[in-house]
Amino acid sequence: MQIQFHPGSDHDAVCDLLAVPVFEGETGAGSAFEALDRATGGIAGTVLASGEFKTELHKTCLIHRPQGLQARALLLIGAGRRQESNPARLRELAGTAVRRARSAACRSAAFRIPAGFPHGEAFRVAAEGALYADFEPDSYKTRDRPTHDVESLLLYAEDKADARAAGEAIARGTVIGEAVNFARSLVNEPANVLTPAEFVRRAIAAGTPAGLEAEVLERADLERLGMNAILAVSRGSDEPPKLLILRLGAARNDAGKDAPPCALVGKGVTFDSGGISIKPSEKMEEMKADMAGGAAVLGAMLALARLGPARPVIGVIPLVENLPSGKATKPGDIVKTYLGKTVEIINTDAEGRLILADALAYARTLGAGRLIDIATLTGACVIALGNVNAGMMGTDQETMDLLRRNCAVTGERLWQLPLDSEYRKALDSDIADMKNVGQRWGGAIVAAKFLQEFVEETPWVHLDIAGMDLDTEGKPYAAKGATGFGVRTLVQLLA
Repeated sequence: MQIQFHPGSDHDAVCDLLAVPVFEGETGAGSAFEALDRATGGIAGTVLASGEFKTELHKTCLIHRPQGLQARALLLIGAGRRQESNPARLRELAGTAVRRARSAACRSAAFRIPAGFPHGEAFRVAAEGALYADFEPDSYKTRDRPTHDVESLLLYAEDKADARAAGEAIARGTVIGEAVNFARSLVNEPANVLTPAEFVRRAIAAGTPAGLEAEVLERADLERLGMNAILAVSRGSDEPPKLLILRLGAARNDAGKDAPPCALVGKGVTFDSGGISIKPSEKMEEMKADMAGGAAVLGAMLALARLGPARPVIGVIPLVENLPSGKATKPGDIVKTYLGKTVEIINTDAEGRLILADALAYARTLGAGRLIDIATLTGACVIALGNVNAGMMGTDQETMDLLRRNCAVTGERLWQLPLDSEYRKALDSDIADMKNVGQRWGGAIVAAKFLQEFVEETPWVHLDIAGMDLDTEGKPYAAKGATGFGVRTLVQLLA
C-alpha cells in the first residue's frame, strides 16, 4: 500500500472511498460533521438521524455516490467519545477505514485525521494502523483468497497540516507498520516451515540490508559456552538450537553513543509441545506462536535499524523446538546454566524461562546495561489479565513507568505485577539451586522470579505477552491471527 499526504480536504480527495471519523456529540452546528453534511446535500445528517449510522466506536455506514465529493463512496466511522481518544484509538480508526475499504473492493481510499491530534504523531499512527489493517494471514490459501488489497491511501488533517512534517511522519509510520507485519508473518507461519534455522535465515535476509549485524551460535557453540538450559529444551527435537544475536551499534543521538547497549531478549520456541510434560492436544496448533517474543524483537530491531535508535541495541533470540522423544529432557533432570546456577527441571513445559535464563545471562556478557525480555511465557498471565493486557514485571521501575505511559500511543497495554521476594520461595529445590516451576498460584510472577536469578543487578524488565500474541476473533481494524504485539512497544521506547 502506498500512503501519501493529501494537502486538500473532504471535497477534493479523489478516491474510491473517503473515510471520516465522527465523535459522539460532535455532529451539531459548527462541527466538522455539519460541514460534511452540508457538502453532501444533507445525506450525512440523514443517516445519522435515521439511526443507520451511530457514533459508537468502530460503527460504520457506507454511502455510495455522495454528492459534493470527488470520492465514489463516503464511509462514516464512529469514533466514540472524544475524552477517551488517544493516538492508539486513532490508529484503530485508520485501520477500520482500510478494512472497510477492502471489504468494499476499493483500491484507493482517503482518511481524515480529526482535529486535536498532534500532527507528527497522528500521521505516523494512522499509517501504522492502515498497514496493520491491510494484512491478511492467507498466504497458504490456493483458492477463495480475496484480492481486495487497498493500493493507495491518502491521509489528510481536518485542520491544516505541514506537508513536509506529515510526509516524514507517514514514512516513519510505514517503517513501524511494515516491521509489525513482518513479525506477524513469522508468527503465523506453521512450525514445519519456520524452524529455528529458517527463523535465522529470514532474520539475516531481512536484517542485513537494513544494517543489522548478525551472529549465530550453533549447537557446538552452545555446548562450549555451557548454555545447558537452551540445550536441555532442544534435546528432544531433530532441529538444532540456535542463539541469534543482532547488533545495531551506532546511535544517532551523540549523547547516547557512549551508553551501554540495551539488550532485547525474545523467546523463540518455534513449536512447543510441552516436551515430556506434553500439553493437551486441544489448541496445541497455536503453539507455533510460542516464538512471538522472538519475532517482536526481530521486528523491533528491523524498525530501529531504519529509524535510528537513541542508543545502541542488541537483540538476543534463543531458538528451539520443544518436543518429546527418547532424547528429550525428563522431569527431575538437573542442568547447569550458562551463569553456573543449577536448575531442577520439574516441568518440561516451563521451557521458555530456561532458554531465556541462558540468553539473559549471555546478553549481560555482551555489555548490556539494560535488559528487556519479551515472551509468551505463562498461561498464568492469561488467567490473571486475559487478552487485554500483557504482564510487566522487573527491577527497572523508570523504564516500566515509561512503558506504561507509552501504552496510550502504542495501543499495546501493559499491567505491572508485583515481584516481592516472598515469591522466590516457590522455586526452592532440595537438590539444586532452584526449580524451574513453583506451585500453581502466582505462576506468572514466579516465572519472573526465576528469570530475575539470571539478570542479577542489571536493570531489567520482563514482558509476559501470553494471550496477546494471537487474536482468534479479529477486530474491525485487524484480521485474525498474529498481532505482532511488542514491536511498537519496543520501538516507541528506543527509537
